[in-house]
Amino acid sequence: MKLSVLGAGAWGTALAISASARHPTLLWARDAAQAEAMRLQRRNARYLPTADFPAGLQVTQDFDAAVAYASGGLLIVATPMSGLAAVLSALPPGAQAPGLYWLCKGFQEGTGLLGHELAQQLWPQGRVGVLSGPSFAQEVAAGQPTALVAASHDVHLREQAVAALHSDNLRIYTSDDPVGVEVGGAVKNVMAIATGLADGLQLGFNARAALITRGLAEMVRLGVALGARADTFMGLSGLGDLVLTATGDLSRNRTVGLRLAQGQPLAQIVADLGHVAEGVLSASTVLKRAQILGVEMPITAAVVDVLEGQSTPHQGVERLMGRGPRPER
Repeated sequence: MKLSVLGAGAWGTALAISASARHPTLLWARDAAQAEAMRLQRRNARYLPTADFPAGLQVTQDFDAAVAYASGGLLIVATPMSGLAAVLSALPPGAQAPGLYWLCKGFQEGTGLLGHELAQQLWPQGRVGVLSGPSFAQEVAAGQPTALVAASHDVHLREQAVAALHSDNLRIYTSDDPVGVEVGGAVKNVMAIATGLADGLQLGFNARAALITRGLAEMVRLGVALGARADTFMGLSGLGDLVLTATGDLSRNRTVGLRLAQGQPLAQIVADLGHVAEGVLSASTVLKRAQILGVEMPITAAVVDVLEGQSTPHQGVERLMGRGPRPER
C-alpha cells in the first residue's frame, strides 16, 4: 500500500515517518524550499529537527503527484483546519481518488463547519474519515507508544487505516462515529487553554481536575447535539486527547493558557509558538455553534472572553466560580 501525507508540519511529518517504516510514503510540502531542504537533509528541520526520515519516506512539492502516488492507497491530510477546504476542493472526483483521512482538529473559522461537513459540501463522493487521539508529534516520530482512533462511516476505509498505520508502536482503534471523534478533537483544544490559564494562575490540582471534568461535560453536550454518541467521548479522541492536551508540557494550546495567565499578549504568544494552536482559532466558533444549538458551555465562553480581551484570566476564573449551584448531570 502507498500513502501520501498532505502537509509537512510536525504532526504530518511524524505520521509519515511512522507509516514509512511499513509502507512507501510520500510527504507533500506546500513550500518548495522546505520540500527541497527536507529532501537534502532527510529530516524536517523546521518542525521535527531531531527525527531522521526512513528510507521509505520521500518528499514532493507537487500536489497532483502526491495525490496520484496514493492511488489505490490512502491519503492523509495533515494541514491545519484552515487548509482542509482548499485540499478537498483540489482533489479529483471521489470515484477516482483514494480513501482520505484528515488529522486536523477544529471547526472551520467563519463557517463553523467540522471536517465531515466540509467534505459533504466539497467532496461528496469521496471516502473520508478522521484520524485523532492523544498524540504529540515528537513522541510519534520517536516511535514511542501511541494509540489513535480512525473514524469513518465506511467500514472498508476503517480497515484500510488499520492496515496502513497499525504497528508495534502505533495502535489504531476504529470507530463508526466520526462526528464524536471530530468534536472531541476540536473542543479539547479550547479546554486545554482553560487548563493552562488555571495552571498559570497556580490555582492547584483541584482546579485542574475540575476544569478537565467539566470541560468533558461541555464536550459531550455539544457532541450529542451535533449527532455524536456520548460514549465516544469516553475514548481516545475525547477523554484521552483532553487529558493529554490539558496536562502535557508539549501542548501548544495549554502553553497559550499558561502564557496568557502570565500577562503576555496573545499575538506575541502565537508568533512565538511557530505552530498553529487550533484552540485559539476555533474557540469562538465552538461557542457560536453551541449557542445556535442551545448548548451551555461556560468554560468555552470564559476562554473566548479571555482570548478576545473582554476579561482577564482572573476575571474568567471568577466568572466560572461565581456560577450558582446545580446538579452535576
